[in-house]
Amino acid sequence: MSTRSGFVALIGEPNAGKSTLLNRMVGADVSIVTHKVQTTRTRIRGIVIEGDAQIVLVDTPGLFQPRRRLDRAMVTAAWAGAADADLVVLLVEAHRGVTKDMAAILDTLRNGSGRAPVALAINKIDRIKRTALLSLADEMNGSFPFARSFMISARNGDGVDDLRRWLAEGLPEGPWLYPEDQIADMPLRIIAAEITRKALTLRLHQELPYQLTVETGSWDTDPDGSVRIDQVIYVARDGHKGIVLGKKGEMIKAVGQMARREIAEFLDCKIHLFLTVKVRGNWLDEAERFREMGLEFPGDAP
Repeated sequence: MSTRSGFVALIGEPNAGKSTLLNRMVGADVSIVTHKVQTTRTRIRGIVIEGDAQIVLVDTPGLFQPRRRLDRAMVTAAWAGAADADLVVLLVEAHRGVTKDMAAILDTLRNGSGRAPVALAINKIDRIKRTALLSLADEMNGSFPFARSFMISARNGDGVDDLRRWLAEGLPEGPWLYPEDQIADMPLRIIAAEITRKALTLRLHQELPYQLTVETGSWDTDPDGSVRIDQVIYVARDGHKGIVLGKKGEMIKAVGQMARREIAEFLDCKIHLFLTVKVRGNWLDEAERFREMGLEFPGDAP
């Protein structure tokens, strides 16, 4: 029996449901999901087996009009993921329709010669009426020659099986790229840092989650099989440090407990997690911080 394998890039606006779809297909929380937009910062790969095919899903940062250096790096990573893929899935939120940013995405797709086949996935279909859903599908297909269109709910799984089967059938023949039991292609250090950043994003409010980053420092396995992980949370201002720590350290304690539980569940072992908060006012201008996030550093002005 011949096997198939290849890369599928998930693209779309921020909060379109790309990470939720990846996690749904993989069957595990590989990419962090929160209610806040622009949660995903780098390309995250989740691995799915469908019949004789191995699908490597690439969750990309949301596509939007970038303002800061970090924004530009995220958008560049998203389009690079699409350019490298064998298939592309464009997610659009059913209730938002064709926004200004979505129109810009469609323009870029139209101008991209030689790109991989693109499927349309209208997500969150439970949020609008069927007539509006069909109208949006007609509008989107009139704007770009999609290879296939799917109506899905990444959150509850509606239509996801059909999309997964279509992706598997469209991949090129070839050997599998990863072991059968592997569900992600991302260093554990970065996964652990992403889990802690998710906890911070869920606990903090407004713009602060976008002004911080998490890096994993030391990672030591003890004789009993437990793992000690030291992480640094970089913030841009002294005031931010106080917010992250919280009154009498309550905030950082709650974040640590939340992250520790999820990391332990992911690694299936006991975790000792130690968090340190440091003020680094220019971290958004440091190439090393971008490399730790798996992003290319834009050299131009912020």
